[in-house]
Amino acid sequence: MSQSIRFYHRNAIREVSDAPVTRTVLQYLREDVQCTGTKEGCAEGDCGACTVVVAEPDGAGSLRFSAVNACIQFLPTLDGKALFTVEDLRQPDGSLHPVQQAMVDCHGSQCGFCTPGFVMSMWALYRKHGGEGQPPSCAAGGEAGCAGACAPSRAEIADALTGNLCRCTGYRPIIEAGERMFELPSPKAPIDVPALARTLAALQREETFHYEYGGDAFDAPRTLDALAALKLERPAARLLAGSTDVGLWVTKQMRALGDIVYVGRVAELQRIETSADWIEIGAGVTVERAYAELAGHYPELTEMWKRFASLPIRNAGTLGGNVANGSPIGDSMPGLIALGARVVLRGGEIERELALEDLYLAYQKKDMAEHEFVAALKVPTRTGEREALRFRTYKLSKRFDSDISAVCAAFSFIADGDTIRSPRIAFGGMAATPKRATGAEGVLADASWHEATAQAAMQALARDYAPLSDMRATSEYRLQTAQNLLYRFWLETRPNDPLPPQALNVRLADLETPA
Repeated sequence: MSQSIRFYHRNAIREVSDAPVTRTVLQYLREDVQCTGTKEGCAEGDCGACTVVVAEPDGAGSLRFSAVNACIQFLPTLDGKALFTVEDLRQPDGSLHPVQQAMVDCHGSQCGFCTPGFVMSMWALYRKHGGEGQPPSCAAGGEAGCAGACAPSRAEIADALTGNLCRCTGYRPIIEAGERMFELPSPKAPIDVPALARTLAALQREETFHYEYGGDAFDAPRTLDALAALKLERPAARLLAGSTDVGLWVTKQMRALGDIVYVGRVAELQRIETSADWIEIGAGVTVERAYAELAGHYPELTEMWKRFASLPIRNAGTLGGNVANGSPIGDSMPGLIALGARVVLRGGEIERELALEDLYLAYQKKDMAEHEFVAALKVPTRTGEREALRFRTYKLSKRFDSDISAVCAAFSFIADGDTIRSPRIAFGGMAATPKRATGAEGVLADASWHEATAQAAMQALARDYAPLSDMRATSEYRLQTAQNLLYRFWLETRPNDPLPPQALNVRLADLETPA
């Protein structure tokens, strides 16, 4: 029996029972309820004009607020959540919210088309840093124990806006607005988070949420067993996680998806558990949460974390989805493979585990039966001999933020004095799958970490890969830059006088210094 989609929006519980299963949140806002402040720009999650904020229970009695792209999120995924748009920021007396007022004060808007999206991204940041009167959820707030708002740095503001594009003002006045909003008086009517948490708690379902429209079904199971049973019963049903890829199949390719099984409500898939040997990340954990955990163990992943798409995409997309997609240019796989990650697959009642690189057989072909799905990723902890791990991952793309890689590289080995043990090299963008460089690894294994060794491994890369030319890079560019990245790894990890990253990074601007 079909159920209604229930969610909180505009100070009330909404129920929808007459929308296609792939109707986007943006279509619902603009066409069904005439909340036209949210704009459509690209319809693929790149420009940020459609940015909204979604709140959902965090598992600890409170709520998690996340900026996401409404244009690629399907309406049924809102079941049990709260939706906020730019219309919700207007204060009861008609005055502007501090985030909006700051944009006015700092001249951060010209044509105004992108402005609502910027405002919603900034509002999510404002809330994160305690601007709504709640304890800050940012790391600085937690460590400092500050009771009030703690303004973010310019770099943090810029990172929060990586999913928003503006073609009028340039970004300086908008970043200045991000600073200014914390200097203005607090909003007169902040969200009552405890009350909203109670409202959403009443909307949570104990059993699988089942919604039907036009012959298509949308199922959101609550347990891993229920998900496995559904996939076993209907192996052809489309699995949906963050919709950051599948959403484009609908908005750009106009594909009909048929039945959908949504994994975003399976509690077991949202867990991160760390033992002495492994960091286990459920397949439904967002990229943002997953990288925050991984970077705590491997700080070398921090730059890749910030360059992985944009914040709204990282807030929605899942690490398991990125791995299951298997794209040869997916940014998570090279680093995970270099770290020795393993993937846990579930099919029916059977669970199996394999090295991540063994999951990929050929372009878009994986070692998975139709009824199987990715349940978790396991990454080794940095303990025992791995305390001597040397690890780096690099991304080459035309833009620093929110761009697809031309080449993505990851290198690791265990240093035994000057000797290389257990080398692992993985690349994205160099083959039809994320692929290890077995020839170069063979050159490095048990060798001394000298420049001549690095150069020999660089030459071996030409035998490991025969990259294609496409719109992002030529074959020659990919091979040469792959070799150069291995040389950079040598410079950063050589036994004598290793160069710090800041000696090798080239940045166009220092975001901490106002222009």
